[in-house]
Amino acid sequence: MKITKSASAREWPEVAFEDRMGTAEFRVHERAHITVDGDACRGCSTQECVVACPASLFVPTAAGGILFNYEHCFECGTCYLVCNKEGAITWTYPEGGHGIVFKRT
Repeated sequence: MKITKSASAREWPEVAFEDRMGTAEFRVHERAHITVDGDACRGCSTQECVVACPASLFVPTAAGGILFNYEHCFECGTCYLVCNKEGAITWTYPEGGHGIVFKRT
């Protein structure tokens, strides 16, 4: 199959991150697709999840734990990948029909 220049050269308009996020819809399921074991987080000196999460959903507590809200998760899995504590973060995709939905503008 040959791709013509007109089909492959399609251009989409530039959209600012804030504008793109303004089109996002979060379909929240009652069961969290990510869980954080606060006991496992206590004593973590690096807290990579706090720094790495692009949605800023991880917040350190004064007691050394982590607060986490899954409702506005981008489902990128970064928190799970950077965590250095075995079993501290359990990550799966949300159940079908739930999670983030981006709309093209």
